[in-house]
Amino acid sequence: MFNSIIAIIVSYLLGSISFSILFARGLRKIDIREHGSGNAGATNTLRVLGKGPAIAVFLLDIAKGSVAVLIGLWLGEGSEWVPVACGLAAIGGHNWPIYFRFKGGKGIATTVGALVIWAFLPTLIAGIVAILVIVFTRYVSLGSMVFAVWLPILFYLFHLDAAYIWGALAVALLAIVRHRNNIVKLLNGTENKLGSGKKGEPHGA
Repeated sequence: MFNSIIAIIVSYLLGSISFSILFARGLRKIDIREHGSGNAGATNTLRVLGKGPAIAVFLLDIAKGSVAVLIGLWLGEGSEWVPVACGLAAIGGHNWPIYFRFKGGKGIATTVGALVIWAFLPTLIAGIVAILVIVFTRYVSLGSMVFAVWLPILFYLFHLDAAYIWGALAVALLAIVRHRNNIVKLLNGTENKLGSGKKGEPHGA
């Protein structure tokens, strides 16, 4: 039990490392949360800092989600719930980072990192569907939500253990909550598409 608690705490602290904020401070001496969409994530990094930093942020955010789950598998003493809890803790850390006044991103890349360790194939399928949605609509926020919502469905269809299905359901609900403003913009037809608008203007994801 003690090891499991340590694993979850470490996962949250790991998730709280916001690479988007750190890159923006290091490269431009700005707070990325005050630019673009105001979101501390890879998509806004692309808009504000460019492709190179955005790719680095995306991969590092994925890595911290994966590492958190691996810590849970290592210290979880065989429990399926501990790696699930560690993945959710890392996502929570990304969204509400203790190091940055609890204002972070929306956690999609970190979610991907956690989920590829939980269950690679269902996550890959959901990711392909999400990419297709983004390619055809150019709405990153819509693709992110489609990805999240498909997860519990696919996890159930693949007959995964209950811990992972519940974890995927939690991920889906969290993604919807974090994208609630984007949902309103999508319904109103005011959500900006990827590649549209100027740097510094509000964007969707």
